Amino acid sequence: MFVVTIAAARWIVHRLAMPPRSSSRVGMGCIALVLMLLAEFTLVLWLRGFSIRQYLASPDPVAGTVYYMMLVLFAVMPLLVARI
Repeated sequence: MFVVTIAAARWIVHRLAMPPRSSSRVGMGCIALVLMLLAEFTLVLWLRGFSIRQYLASPDPVAGTVYYMMLVLFAVMPLLVARI
């Protein structure tokens, strides 16, 4: 999933010719994060019948930590790919 995040961020940044400003790239990453979480919560919660609280409490400590770290990386990846 991490490799897909890097590849998608690189493709989007180059395809949309994002300016190299940090604020633009972090803003784009945050908008992408919000859209992804909306889709995930809508679909997963509907399919599994969980509340948001149950969904966030359900992963084990290791998987939950990795999940939250990946969300942060997903949001800042457009900024990080500028440096790669």
